[in-house]
Order: sequence, then C-alpha cells, then structure tokens
Amino acid sequence: AAGRMCGIAGVLGGEITPQIILRMTKAVAHRGPDDEGVWLDTEAGIGLGHRRLAIIDVSAAGHQPMQSVSGRFVISFNGEIYNYPDLRADLEAQGHRVDWRGHSDTEILLAGFDLWGVKATLERAMGMFALALWDKQDRTLILARDRLGEKPLYYGRQGGLSSPFLFGSELKAIAQHPDFNPEIDREALDLYVRYLAVPAPLSIYRGISKLLPGTMLRVSAGSEPRIEAYWSGADVARARVADPLSLSPE
Repeated sequence: AAGRMCGIAGVLGGEITPQIILRMTKAVAHRGPDDEGVWLDTEAGIGLGHRRLAIIDVSAAGHQPMQSVSGRFVISFNGEIYNYPDLRADLEAQGHRVDWRGHSDTEILLAGFDLWGVKATLERAMGMFALALWDKQDRTLILARDRLGEKPLYYGRQGGLSSPFLFGSELKAIAQHPDFNPEIDREALDLYVRYLAVPAPLSIYRGISKLLPGTMLRVSAGSEPRIEAYWSGADVARARVADPLSLSPE
C-alpha cells in the first residue's frame, strides 16, 4: 500500500501559468511516473497539478485533474478509496447516472461531491488520501486528508492575504513556486532537535503547515483558510463506549 502514491500540487492566487504548476509537480514526479496533468483557470487564479501512479483505472479515463459530471468540481487526488464500489452502488441506487467514464475511485468521489456534498462524501469515504478540489460555483479551494493521515498534504501563505496560497504532497513541490521563501520556522526547528520530528500542523518552513488527519480546509482568494474536522477518532471512541454493541464502521 505504501507504494500507491500520486503527487498533487498547485496554487491559488498570484501568477498562474502551466510552467509554474509543472515545475511544482515535477518535484514529486517520483510519486507518479505514469502520467501528469495540469488544470488552470487563470481568471479565477487557480492551478491544479497532478502526477499519476495508475492503480485502479490505468486507462485515460483516470487522467487527472478530473472534472465532475456536473462541471462544478475539479480534483487532484492522491490515494485510494477502499469502499468505492459501495459508494458507487449507493450513488446508482440514488439515481446517479450510471454511464461512468471509467473505473476510478476518483470519479466516484466526484460523483459523491455532486450528489451529497463534499463533507458528507468524505464522511462516507474509507481510505488513504490527500486531495485538492476546486469548487467553481463557490470559487473555493478545498483540501482534505484521510482519517489517519496516511497521505501527506502541506499548504500555506508566506505573506499577506494577497500572496499566493500554495499546496502540495511534499514540501519540495511547494518550494518550486517562485514566491516560496525558504525561511526556517524556529519553533519547528526546536521541536525537530528535541524529538527528531516536526509535529503537525507545523512544517520546517515558516508559513507552511501540514494538514491534520481527518480534516478539510476551505480557502478563497484573499481570505483566511477555514479548517474543520470531518472525522474524529475521539468521537468514535466515545460512541463505542456509549454503545459497545454498535457494529458501525464509523
């Protein structure tokens, strides 16, 4: 499972060109040697990049960034949704069109976002993943990470609200953006010296954070990001104590 990687990267705000996004994704090319893709909306100031390791659907139908059937969402996705056949069956039972373009779990996620909404779909999805999703209707970027944090995702702004919001699977992708400032975060450095690790949400670079497991972030151009949990291990544990006979996978 550790080898099931893709690489995602991108930017909201500032100068958006295919060359900038490709430079960011090439830094994580080792995560996805099979394919690369870029999606831009320069008017909205958003660019998504993807490096693909094809696992579930190796055809062109699995190419990313991928757009939802409604046209509202565009996703760059890294990981695997284990229960995507169940989600697909639920979508079909609720009347979703069944002429699927391919067999990728990414397509199932997008269909869920169209039908159920983003948070409700993430609450249903079991797997290991990190994703970047552009909502054309709300002009909002959404980042999300799996429940246990198996897939990494970094993000941040290093200036004011007018500076670009950067994100990527690895710090080296973010570091390829021309506005990146490699200033070391002193608190993070102290923690690294003490524990030989930098605990989330910090990263070694000032202004760049690591998204916590089980959370989703929403950000629009010129605004502060808003982060909320879509899953809590503590809540699950409390529910099990309260109802030990519960067999719910949640």
